[in-house]
Amino acid sequence: MPRKRILPDPEVCMGCHLCEVYCLTEHSRSRHVVRAHKKELPRPLARVRVEEALPLTLAIQCHHCDEPMCVFACLTGAMQKDPETGIVSSDPERCMGCWTCIMVCPFGALRRDTAHGVVAKCDLCAHLVTPACVAHCPNEALTLVDVTP
Repeated sequence: MPRKRILPDPEVCMGCHLCEVYCLTEHSRSRHVVRAHKKELPRPLARVRVEEALPLTLAIQCHHCDEPMCVFACLTGAMQKDPETGIVSSDPERCMGCWTCIMVCPFGALRRDTAHGVVAKCDLCAHLVTPACVAHCPNEALTLVDVTP
């Protein structure tokens, strides 16, 4: 069964940060771009971030690794990999906020959600056909691809 992954292309990313904006919006309570950014407290957290090392910019999000170090290192079992889809997820009910997963991620893709004391990571917008970051990237610097395990 093919698995979905997001591939960034630093050659066409212009650093507009729309992937962050729409990721944050999709993971907000309101799912409304203005309300999510201006009115919601605690403020929602984007699961993707744009790193700039001019002239290149690159969106960084979870790679849903074949052998995810974050899953192996998680002390509580909050980090899990779905054997069917290959999606690595975090269970906020089980996460104790030790940040071990963040320290071992080779891509720096996991984020601290200090407002809730848990880790925040890309979930590929599992409830959507196309992740919000991919759908709103104006240069198609993020693409959703099928990979075979």
